[in-house]
Amino acid sequence: MKVAVAMSGGVDSSVAAALLKREGHDVFGLTMEISSHPEGVAEFARGVAAKLGIPHETVDLREIFARDVIDDFCLQYTLGRTPNPCVRCNRFIKFGALRARAVAMGAERLATGHYARVVYDGALGRYLLLRGVDRRKDQSYFLYGLSQEQLGGALFPLGDMEKRKVREIARDLALPVRQEESQEVCFIPGGNYAAFIDEYLARPAAAGVIRDETGRVLGSHRGIHCFTIGQRRGLGIAAREPSYVLAVEPETNAVVVGGRAKTYSRGLIASGLNWISRGPPEQAVKVMARIRYRHVEAEAVLTPLGGDRVHLKFTKPQMAVTPGQAVVFYDGDVVIGGGTIESREA
Repeated sequence: MKVAVAMSGGVDSSVAAALLKREGHDVFGLTMEISSHPEGVAEFARGVAAKLGIPHETVDLREIFARDVIDDFCLQYTLGRTPNPCVRCNRFIKFGALRARAVAMGAERLATGHYARVVYDGALGRYLLLRGVDRRKDQSYFLYGLSQEQLGGALFPLGDMEKRKVREIARDLALPVRQEESQEVCFIPGGNYAAFIDEYLARPAAAGVIRDETGRVLGSHRGIHCFTIGQRRGLGIAAREPSYVLAVEPETNAVVVGGRAKTYSRGLIASGLNWISRGPPEQAVKVMARIRYRHVEAEAVLTPLGGDRVHLKFTKPQMAVTPGQAVVFYDGDVVIGGGTIESREA
């Protein structure tokens, strides 16, 4: 079939394209132009496409990316939350705008270098999203927001592979790929979120206080967008014991800090839910939950609250449950669904 591959010039998407061509598909590459910091992405992708002998095109998605991803990213930080832009990018940009371009060019599927798997369950009549075989590289967490239509039109050629094998294939084929791994937030070179937000919003953030839970002022800050739950470094305060961010309060423009033990939560409330392997649950159900990408899944009980909200109760308290981050629910390797963390329980 005719397959478009989202190519970043890195090893994963490059090998995905190579594998699909090897299988006999009619493959072409598409590279998203999404920010003013391309870092040679398109050049590397073009080089790989030329090596593989496949057509390649760059798609300018800067306007929609700014509107649907960057604007939301900056807004959420100013509201005291910590967003996950990769989730929105996959839903609205990569498998939204880019896939639409691919379909317009005749593609039947859009392939990416994600370490995840999609299978169709005939009994359920649904596409299921599964973890990648390589647990260390599994990226199903970032894909929980995809619809049934998007999953049905997706291909993940690396889902059954380990990263070491992918690198081996790239070496054997002498693919001219970027050697550095992709950044978690690709549009912020160097990873300085606060500086990026300052520049993007082009307005000074409001200064405020850093205090403990009793209200005692310990220091000051230059903007709540510089902080996230569980943060220890860069607080700029002197304390006898290590301090961690416990809460970011946009209504008072304060950052609340305390000891490590206070960062643990018994549960959370999530909204903005997307259900993949099933419809919304009608009663409490046991799940394994991941509260951020690098987090080890934790056993929990998920209880529907009505509407678009659920309550998650952990068997063991979890550290740094962070409003704005994604929480994804698993049943073994299968992604049940996920949503956005709204609040945490102490």
